[in-house]
Formats: sequence, structure tokens, C-alpha cells
Amino acid sequence: MKDSIITLLESLFGNARALIILIGSAIPITEQRATIPLGIYWDMNPWLVFILAFIGSLLPVPILLLLYTRILDWLSRLSWMNWFTTAIDQKVRRYARKFEKSTEAALILFVAIPLPGTGLWTGSMVASVLGFNFRKSLLCVALGGLISAIALTLVFSLIKYGVSFF
Repeated sequence: MKDSIITLLESLFGNARALIILIGSAIPITEQRATIPLGIYWDMNPWLVFILAFIGSLLPVPILLLLYTRILDWLSRLSWMNWFTTAIDQKVRRYARKFEKSTEAALILFVAIPLPGTGLWTGSMVASVLGFNFRKSLLCVALGGLISAIALTLVFSLIKYGVSFF
């Protein structure tokens, strides 16, 4: 089944694995934490994996920075989505309290740490809730994402290829 999906994507797009890395990096659960190790496991060029994962993870950031609070407000008006919006809002506000008096460096560091609950999606949502400046937030989230992508690419390349990678 898995191979048939990859075959279908390859017939449509040429390189399904590259597309999976790009799109998978834009998904909040996986982001770079899952797609970089996956691309390296698939024996893709680590630098290509790095570039695809970084670009893919940046795709939702401007939308989240500009529209997150509006989308959450709209979804909360739907009674069947109330549980979902409440859970997300509580999670983001819990992180937001830690940033209220912090600088941009804290946002960069928060995004750069490749752990569950951190990353570009959560960092963008926190910046949106706190009303951070769009350009500064975009730059901070991008820098954090870049640091995370570099670290993940280096660690998993060293695990797979050892020192010969360099």
C-alpha cells in the first residue's frame, strides 16, 4: 500500500518523496521533526531534505501569524468545534504566558527546539496571540526553523552516514 502511494505520487509529480518532505513539513504534527529523519532514511541528499523541510515548514507561518486569532474565533462559533478550539487556545495561551515579557530571542529559541509542542506552528500561534509585530515574528520563526532544520539535518546525517558525511 505504502509503495503504491509513492508510485502514484511519483507518476504525478516526478519525485514523490521530495513532495512528501515538503508537504509533511507544513503539517503541525510532523513539521521538520519527522520529515528530516524520514528523508535521510530514504537516502535522499541531506541538503535537499534540509531545503525542502525548511521551505515546507515556512509555508503556513505567514497565514498563522496573520489569521490565527480570526480563524480560531470563527471556529469557536461552531458548537461542534468548541472542544477543539478551547483545547488549542488553552495550549497556546499556556505558552504565551512564558513569552509575554520575553524578547524575540525567546521566540527563536522556542521554535528552534525540536520537541513536541514547540516548532513553527506553535511559535507562530503564540506570536499571533501576543500581537507581536508581523515582520519580527516572521523573522524570528524563520530563524528558529532554520536552526532546527540545521540541527536535525546534522544529527540525523551523522547517525546515518557518520563522520564521512562531512
